[in-house]
Amino acid sequence: MFPMLTVLSMFYYICLRRRARIGTRGEIMNSRRAIESNQRTLPLTVEVEQYVKEIVDFSSHYGSENSMSYTMWNLAGMPNVYPSSGDFTQTAVFRMYGKWWEQCASAPQPFRRTPEKFQSQDYVELAFEEPVYPTSIDILETYHPGAVIRILACSLNPFSQNLPAEVRWEVLWLGEPSKMVTHQARQFSPCIKQINFPTNLIRLEVNSSLLEYYTELDAVVLRGVKERPLLSLYKMPLIDISDFSDSEEEKDAYEAERLRKQFGDTAINEHTNNGYFDKLPYELIQLLLDHLTLPDLCRLAQTCKLLYQHCCDPLQYIQLSLQPYWARVNDAALDHLQSRCTLIQRLNLSWSGNRGAISVPGFCRFLKVCGFQLVCLELACCHFLNEACLEVIAQMCPNLQELNLSSCDRLHPQAFSHISKLVGLRRLLLYRTKIEQTALLSILTFCTDLRHLNLGSCVMIEDYDVIASMLSAKSKNLKSLDIWRCKNITEKGISELVSGCRLLEELDLGWCSTLQSSTGCFVHLARHLPKLRKFFVTANRTVCDTDVEELAANCPNLQHLDLLGTRMVSPASLRKLLQSCKNLLLLDVSFCSQIDTRVVQELTVQFPKVSIKKSFTQ
Repeated sequence: MFPMLTVLSMFYYICLRRRARIGTRGEIMNSRRAIESNQRTLPLTVEVEQYVKEIVDFSSHYGSENSMSYTMWNLAGMPNVYPSSGDFTQTAVFRMYGKWWEQCASAPQPFRRTPEKFQSQDYVELAFEEPVYPTSIDILETYHPGAVIRILACSLNPFSQNLPAEVRWEVLWLGEPSKMVTHQARQFSPCIKQINFPTNLIRLEVNSSLLEYYTELDAVVLRGVKERPLLSLYKMPLIDISDFSDSEEEKDAYEAERLRKQFGDTAINEHTNNGYFDKLPYELIQLLLDHLTLPDLCRLAQTCKLLYQHCCDPLQYIQLSLQPYWARVNDAALDHLQSRCTLIQRLNLSWSGNRGAISVPGFCRFLKVCGFQLVCLELACCHFLNEACLEVIAQMCPNLQELNLSSCDRLHPQAFSHISKLVGLRRLLLYRTKIEQTALLSILTFCTDLRHLNLGSCVMIEDYDVIASMLSAKSKNLKSLDIWRCKNITEKGISELVSGCRLLEELDLGWCSTLQSSTGCFVHLARHLPKLRKFFVTANRTVCDTDVEELAANCPNLQHLDLLGTRMVSPASLRKLLQSCKNLLLLDVSFCSQIDTRVVQELTVQFPKVSIKKSFTQ
């Protein structure tokens, strides 16, 4: 088998090099002619410095939809905090950090063929006043820096009323997830690439998986010139000297001859027009192609008829993530993939199709052909979606089990009623959507096999006690529930919820300010949810020692606990918790007035396997 792998790799390499060589030589000649005919002096240009004018779009934030604390909107304007360091409400904070969320049962399964270079988890898009050719970008990070991994510029002016025929995104800088030695504030000014169009729309993509706590961004500064420097029009690419050689064909022939001699005693000795690939079993070639990314698969399909057949086989597209290519996914791409995706079961279109790239007819056309066998559909931040799209999803995807509509905040409330027809749903993410109570009750009535439900920051729901009662009656198999920043659930709703949903492993009640420990709701919860692994009661000032001790006594499987902001928890109760919950991995006691830095240090020494968080404000 290994000789066959070598032959396949060499053949693929030769084909790609031949195709790339034509374009490379053309670029060299064009660049040479341009330079020879345009020997001019660079014009004097004035550099413009500007702060963010408006937040255009983002995937998540820690804050509420109805306030400014910890929201992306804090990135607009001049810095509020910098150069100070620490945890400040006036900064922009994303919803997640570290690897804690990936360890939960509610985390989605990763998609095969996701390129290693694509590691973005969140994004924010920033609009500036004037389009410029960027010369530098400064990102003011005030707490746990190092999350920004990609910076892009867009050709579209977000303040223009007219949508251009083509919207281009260009990567200005690309990095890797990092873990900084210090969590102090810094000004991050990466060396950015020159682009050939002016921009006033910048996108930051982040990955916080290596950070010890939430990253906080204060402001972004864009510098640039209004007129494009002429020399940049004809900037010579970095060319390897071997690209000027006229003996590439000879090199390829030499490589082929070397392989033929090396494996002359094998079954591939006979020459064919398919580079010996027709000697391999069909299943073996399929297995080899399974390791290629989508762009490589499309390139390989152009090399010969045999490999075209393999690359277009629907079995190669059982699951497909287009999220890494969000900037290039449009109607034409979906039409092109349509014939290959007739057997697709898992599809990720998150972040794709915005600003007219995917139309409603284009999306519906694709689903009508490829939707029947779908069990998982990821559509986070897909702003092209409307009621017609959800209606088609409900009609054409009868086997759907997972649906992600996170941050589809432009969907009309009425559109969500169609989800109730997807009676096999097990995982439903509605974070930051405008779903209303009537539509949600209809969904819960008919989708009785829900295992994971995210209603975080769903501000249009009038009475969460009613929702909790319906969950208790209909969703007996529920394992995770996120009602982050719910403003109207009470002890009555919690009592009904835990009486019916006894299998709950994850419960996020962060920033649910209407819950009061004095009612006994947290004690009741701890006694009825023995399987609990993740419990967030972030910013609930009333959580007390009794609540923590009940968790220690009744929830031995607890792994993640967030107690941020309580004044009523003492070191003694925390020590009992850490002694009883042997599987505990994460404990957040930030802004707990009785838990100072000395206590955290002592507990960290005693329980080294637990990551105890204690943020600070300088």
